[in-house]
Amino acid sequence: ESQYDEDGEVYYFAGAPTDNWVSFAGFYWRIIRINGDGSIRLIYNGTDTTQTGESTMIDGSQSFNSSYDRSQYVGYMYRSGHQQHGNTDNSVVKTVLDNWYNNNLKSYEEFISTEAGFCGDREPSTNASISNGQGGTGTIETYYGGYIRLITNKNPDLKCKNDVDLYTVSGSGKGNKALINPVGLITADEVVMAGAVYKEVNEHFYLFNGLVNWTFTPANSFSTGNALGFRMGADGVLGNSGVSYTGGVRPVINLVHDLEIIGSGTSSDPFVVKGAE
Repeated sequence: ESQYDEDGEVYYFAGAPTDNWVSFAGFYWRIIRINGDGSIRLIYNGTDTTQTGESTMIDGSQSFNSSYDRSQYVGYMYRSGHQQHGNTDNSVVKTVLDNWYNNNLKSYEEFISTEAGFCGDREPSTNASISNGQGGTGTIETYYGGYIRLITNKNPDLKCKNDVDLYTVSGSGKGNKALINPVGLITADEVVMAGAVYKEVNEHFYLFNGLVNWTFTPANSFSTGNALGFRMGADGVLGNSGVSYTGGVRPVINLVHDLEIIGSGTSSDPFVVKGAE
């Protein structure tokens, strides 16, 4: 199926495809989508194709952020002093991903896109139904773009509204250029497009692994006294949870578009990147 991101038409996988397996850098991955610029977005799926439980994650029980008492903590990066779109401090989950990337993917960087970005949409609103651009600081009750799209309207979108929320590395031609490494998490919009629905059980799509998975996307803050991000639940439900709660971490990367790839994409004959098996 197709949608659009900042760069053009996107082809994404939904439901339970059997042809989106990739072997890369000694790990197995699933293709989330072909990005608008032709790069290929992958999510980590472990060291074999059993695709269940903790083996599909680099960490099965990690908080998104250790602090939760200010809106800023919904961010993959944030700025102390409660500036909503700041990108100076790392979340806990970003540190986990950076460490894993440095230990496992650094030597494969020629294959990994530095142009593709990860949208951590922090467009604030004090209204849960329509964005008014207000809120998003301190303990003001705030509903982010993802909340309005996915909970209120149930209408995912892959375009990133604010460039400052499109996380990219310094060499990229777009986005906030705040990342050291071109690695992130799946967005809540991508999880919904794959098959998850807010508060509805679905165990029959390719992302389901029977455990809680963190996404990249802020949900809301201070309707319940803390900052909340989107997670995929152990029953495949899309939900919003306090950022200090724990969930699984599955790295997401983007492969450059001009690769030599062999294989048919099945679990027994995955796509393989020549030179990066």
